[in-house]
Amino acid sequence: MPVLVITGTGTEVGKTVTTAAVAAAALAAGRSVAVLKAAQTGVGPDERGDADEVARLAGTVTAAELARYPEPLAPGTAARRAGMVPVRPHEVADRAAKLATEHDLVLVEGAGGLLVRFDAEGGTLADAARLLNAPVLVVVAAGLGTLNTTELTARELRRRELELAGVVIGSWPASPDLASRCNVTDLPDVAGAPLLGALPAGAGSLTPAAFRTAAPTWLAPRLDGTWDAPAFHRRMAG
Repeated sequence: MPVLVITGTGTEVGKTVTTAAVAAAALAAGRSVAVLKAAQTGVGPDERGDADEVARLAGTVTAAELARYPEPLAPGTAARRAGMVPVRPHEVADRAAKLATEHDLVLVEGAGGLLVRFDAEGGTLADAARLLNAPVLVVVAAGLGTLNTTELTARELRRRELELAGVVIGSWPASPDLASRCNVTDLPDVAGAPLLGALPAGAGSLTPAAFRTAAPTWLAPRLDGTWDAPAFHRRMAG
């Protein structure tokens, strides 16, 4: 798995913090890691972007981004409004492929969900994943409504014949409600893929040292972690 594409079922589901956790777990396992932000929106030229945040939390990674646009909008819209050149899926794939020749693992983080448009032609992160022939990790919300958005994303991945590596809950509440607890069982069913981890709410607020120590405990072995899905299920059912 030299390249892993990371998307979300929407905005604010914990995609960047999950990317950082995957990077931290891989680094702890002795792997070299690059993080590529396909299109950064909503930040100025001198502000820290998502790739920078991943590097802050995870440690020594190669952080890269293809383009950034000032307004917090979909990349294609933000590029058009700023009069800037949009990102194309083949550019994302080319950059990720080059990084993969120099690193054990390349994490490609999208913007928003799978089908958020990069350009006027409708290019998306899914198109980049197809060009890379890379598996896709989907970061999902914990609570009510997540089953629908997760299944829609999973169906689109299958329709495009892309591999869904699994799903990760990007922010698991300290006191989960009934819907969240039930979703632990239902998410793998609707996704047709395993639950590969759950990050505690507020994980991104930890110190980098604490984050790096804890990250492997939030992720399953496939993501270089030690998280035990059956044990998590039992705790939530209890």
